Amino acid sequence: MPSFHGIDSHYTDGSKPFTVVFHQTGVGLLSSAVSFTRLMLEQKPDLVIQAGIAGSFDSSFPPGKVVVVKEELLGDTGVEEDGSWKDIFDLGLEQINNVPFQNKKLTNPWLQQYNLLKLPEVTGITINEITTRTERIHTLQQKYNPAVESMEGAALHYTAGLWNIPFIQIRAISNYVGERDKSKWHMKEAVENVNSVLLLLIQKLIQPD
Repeated sequence: MPSFHGIDSHYTDGSKPFTVVFHQTGVGLLSSAVSFTRLMLEQKPDLVIQAGIAGSFDSSFPPGKVVVVKEELLGDTGVEEDGSWKDIFDLGLEQINNVPFQNKKLTNPWLQQYNLLKLPEVTGITINEITTRTERIHTLQQKYNPAVESMEGAALHYTAGLWNIPFIQIRAISNYVGERDKSKWHMKEAVENVNSVLLLLIQKLIQPD
């Protein structure tokens, strides 16, 4: 269930007061899309920050690393047939530039404005089934060349893109995609790192240089 908690922040230096609202979307595309739509309709935020963890396809982004997602792709919306993967664009079920898509991608046009910490900008892919098979990993890499994988990122990019609401998606790497040995995951470090970055970003928004 989504949860909300508001903090009113007031300043005496002439800066504009604002409210920070914490919002829990749930797991996966369906829950997140509905939850984000509700948030945007009811709260009408000026900026949405999504903070979470992700799996990494790329050794350049090892566990513990914090990144920002510049564009999202749908990784398991389509059909696997004749040994190949066809997404909704390949099938002609969606046009590659139908809003909010841009050449099949859900890009973030506000990234330059809000990546105030200059985090590495990566391509993300959103899936509903965690990727574990070597063959499937290879297919996703060959077709989309993603750096990270999550279960909710595209929901933010899609809904915020439709409502034209600024957003930024921050992810800390918890594991490499396909690694099922949880002893090799860095969950605690990833959560701590993304929380630290989130606080730094909010502070930067409050008191820009």
